[in-house]
Amino acid sequence: MKMDWKRTMRFSLIGDATKPLRGGNRHAYSRRYRAAAWALLFLLLAPFAQEASAQALKPFKDELFRYPGLLFAEEDGSYAIVDYDKMRDIHARDQVPERRVKGEYIRTGVRRVQNDLVLRTDAGDVRYFAVGKSNGARFIVLYLHGKGGSRRQGVDDFTFGGNFNRIKNLAAENGGLYLSPDFPDFGQAGTTQVSALISHYAAMSPGAKVYVACGSMGGGLCWLLANDPAVVSRLGGLLLLGSYWDESFFSSAAFRQKVPIYFGHGSADTVFPVEKQEAFFRQILSKSPGYPARFVRFETGSHGTPIRMTDWRETLNWMMAAR
Repeated sequence: MKMDWKRTMRFSLIGDATKPLRGGNRHAYSRRYRAAAWALLFLLLAPFAQEASAQALKPFKDELFRYPGLLFAEEDGSYAIVDYDKMRDIHARDQVPERRVKGEYIRTGVRRVQNDLVLRTDAGDVRYFAVGKSNGARFIVLYLHGKGGSRRQGVDDFTFGGNFNRIKNLAAENGGLYLSPDFPDFGQAGTTQVSALISHYAAMSPGAKVYVACGSMGGGLCWLLANDPAVVSRLGGLLLLGSYWDESFFSSAAFRQKVPIYFGHGSADTVFPVEKQEAFFRQILSKSPGYPARFVRFETGSHGTPIRMTDWRETLNWMMAAR
């Protein structure tokens, strides 16, 4: 069914949810309607949960990582505005703000199945971390860092509110594999190396779908991988975390095959404006009605907020059901 953005029925818990939310009113509404928000979210996600029941990932600290409040959602669940508060979601969550999360958010025993490895390929050596099951994995998740990052960012247990520790544990406890590689650039050279890494592990886990999460500038790799035949046949989904848009996606193999795509974006992102990413998301739905695409807007969130706040388990379970 084609999405009509001017006439789509909206469920709003704050009146006009398309306007910026500021100050005490936002927090008052969030507290008052939080229970109603979660009831609505469960209703929206119920069909996906039923379809994915056979392959859904088991919970891991869900009570700590679920979205703190749903402020607005489209009727079909494709677009949502999530309450974000820096004092609550950074300062109350971290022991040292942005450097070390509180202990209850992590489980470091997962390091027993974490290895720092090198894959030798025709495109050069690929340094990467692997966490979980290397052979016969149920699924494979890759995190591709942005500018100034490295393979170490994607396995840091303490930064970004412990969210990387969570995806590591979700992979390890559900028979999956999580990979965090280095790569030489955000263009063709980097794409070739990442594609080689995917092909290597896909051959070792022939039944596994591959989910690629790209942070910030790492999105360049997501868009190039979307047209790589060796990768697209295995793709279970793409996750764009505070990243950017690329209209070449509309001519890609991934678009033609309706590979699920998730966008997480902060409304106050000064690197990639949220309005442009939202417009691109809406283009996807307009060009391909019913396309499995989701947009989660973290209200007042900044450039790095989606990496901290994206609910890995909820997003992957939705992608597994949609694919």
